[in-house]
Amino acid sequence: MAIRPTEISMIQIRDLLIQRNGRDVLLIDSLNIPRGETLAVVGPNGAGKSTLLLALGLLLKPVRGEILFGGVSILKLDELNYRRKISFVFQDPLLLDMTVEQNIALGLKFRGVPKEEVQGRVRRWIKQLGIESLAKRRAGQLSGGEAQRVSLARAFVLEPELLLLDEPFSSLDPPTRSKLLEDLSALLAEDHRTAIFVTHNLNEAAKLSHRIAVIVNGMLRQVGTAKQIKSGPADETVRAFLQELPQ
Repeated sequence: MAIRPTEISMIQIRDLLIQRNGRDVLLIDSLNIPRGETLAVVGPNGAGKSTLLLALGLLLKPVRGEILFGGVSILKLDELNYRRKISFVFQDPLLLDMTVEQNIALGLKFRGVPKEEVQGRVRRWIKQLGIESLAKRRAGQLSGGEAQRVSLARAFVLEPELLLLDEPFSSLDPPTRSKLLEDLSALLAEDHRTAIFVTHNLNEAAKLSHRIAVIVNGMLRQVGTAKQIKSGPADETVRAFLQELPQ
């Protein structure tokens, strides 16, 4: 990405420890995410990548440390108000049995947004994601790529301050995945929205993000550009992970 984010941090993480069933699953000493940055998070299966998103979404509480949003601990913010500042996009779109435009509008209706504003925002993001021809189609009639475009529109239409994407393209065929990645990269660059994108694919991470965070064995090992990480792995654990990736 050519466009750089502002240096003002949206997210600050300090001395964070997350546990599940009494076992340490994620440790982050320090991580700052500037407003407007797209940060890709890479690592092997079970490394703790999705755990980071769940912690940011208040779905997992830290045992130690803190996550600051705009300089304030997320545990001190009004929970409903904070959740309305973030949107999730998952690997599976999880659409309801209704039309594309109804799926996209649903979150806005839950928030009591006026009908005319709902219609305008839905139209905008249907166009942005290139799914105008699908607007009246029911979710069950969509291909995997089409469904994920609807899922992205449903997230963007809420105008979140923070977008959390958990391997949203991993189940798609390569051509569909490549096109969606290209379109999402353009949207994020144009929209300047802060985003955290979890993926196994380092090349995919490099195309989409400003920086990459490498998590291995439940620990944040390195943060930098793809070039920095490839040319100078922080330790042998990162080096071994890079060697396991397809070339």
